[in-house]
Amino acid sequence: MQMAVPKTGQVESPTRLLAEFASGLGHGDLDEEARHAVRRHTLDTVGAMIAGATQRATGIVEATLAETAGAGDVPVAGLARRMDALSAAYVMGTASHGLELDDGYRKGSVHPGCVIVPALLAAAHGSGADGQRLAAAVAVGYEISSRIARSMHPRSRHRGFHNTSVAGVLAAAAAVGRLRGLDADRIGHALGLAGSSAAGVFAFLSGGGEVKRTHPGHAAREGLMVALFAERGLTGPAGVIEAEDGGIFSSFAGEGDIDDLLAGLGDEFAVADCYMKPYAACRHLHPGIDGMLQLREAHSIDPDDVERIEIATYALAESHAATGWGDMLAAQMSYPYTMAAALAEGAVDLEQFTEAARADDTLIRHCAKVHVTVDDECEADYPVKRAAKLTVHMADGQSHQAYVPEPYGAPANPMSDEAVSRKFRGLADPVLGAARAARAEELLWRLDELDDLSELTEPLAAEAPAAE
Repeated sequence: MQMAVPKTGQVESPTRLLAEFASGLGHGDLDEEARHAVRRHTLDTVGAMIAGATQRATGIVEATLAETAGAGDVPVAGLARRMDALSAAYVMGTASHGLELDDGYRKGSVHPGCVIVPALLAAAHGSGADGQRLAAAVAVGYEISSRIARSMHPRSRHRGFHNTSVAGVLAAAAAVGRLRGLDADRIGHALGLAGSSAAGVFAFLSGGGEVKRTHPGHAAREGLMVALFAERGLTGPAGVIEAEDGGIFSSFAGEGDIDDLLAGLGDEFAVADCYMKPYAACRHLHPGIDGMLQLREAHSIDPDDVERIEIATYALAESHAATGWGDMLAAQMSYPYTMAAALAEGAVDLEQFTEAARADDTLIRHCAKVHVTVDDECEADYPVKRAAKLTVHMADGQSHQAYVPEPYGAPANPMSDEAVSRKFRGLADPVLGAARAARAEELLWRLDELDDLSELTEPLAAEAPAAE
């Protein structure tokens, strides 16, 4: 039962309008394109989550929370262990982002799914909510994450902040609020509370480490928690997004485009304008990878005959030219390494980022051939486009060129439903087993038909090992 809560106050503030949107959006307000996108992106995120459950950072987070947090019965996708809802959200958020296979919204340089879906799955189990409510909540989360990030980008990135965990925590708070049926006042307070949990810096690009994996976990857990706080009556500041002193825009971006934040709200849905990743690498690198794979196939390129690879692209992508490959995350952020993998092996999948692959001289020796520069045209087009111009110089004097204005998986160059399913099964089958993964896929494709979301959350978890 909801407790009495003070009103937010600023009825016409952007924060208030987003809270009203979140509380009022129903499944019937989504057009068929948005409903289909919700199913696709939830499936894609869960696949990344299940595969990411087995990676090192997720294991550390899981073990730590199992030791320090309370017991619970919430299934954790990809794992046999059940946890309390907050811990489950943290673990699933970390897993979703852990292999660089999660979706994103280009205009905001943000990954919505890895925060929104874990928070909602943790909140959904045992809630009695149905699939239509979940679909509306997913759309709410994607909308708010994408809009806040879009309005701050690239200023927030230039200040060193990770939009995924900054915007994501507010989006998760609103999405969980929608799932639980909170009114606009309570969601407004949840947003206010979430502002104090917004966090995440890009120091890992220069300093290394695995912390980036945990950013969505932090945002998912905190978003869920503040929604529950607001439901019980805890209050947050009004107008947290636009506040001049200590607001989200002023703190993380220096300023923000409020008109852009609200433009078309309720008439178009960001979830239908998000990309999916065909490669296990930073999205900024995908245009170059696409170009390399295209040229490799079109010209039957022998890697040993390549003398130099030139990539002309936008500045944020060029900043990945100096990233090494000492650990898996660094390699997934590295333009030289990913291009060398595309050239040498014709693939940029998880297998290309193992410790053995990163020590393999047949791949590594090509890294020195990669040279990345900023191209004025590509820079002017960003973030409307993520483009790259590729030139591969051969030992015999020939050169091959490719221009990729939109990498594969973008809304303008989308993965088919069949490709999304193949990606899911390739990630989920090794963890869940083929039969359980097939059941999970079938439920995710029709999630808005489900009467009780516990029907969905149970099959996502791995089966517990048989007792000896």
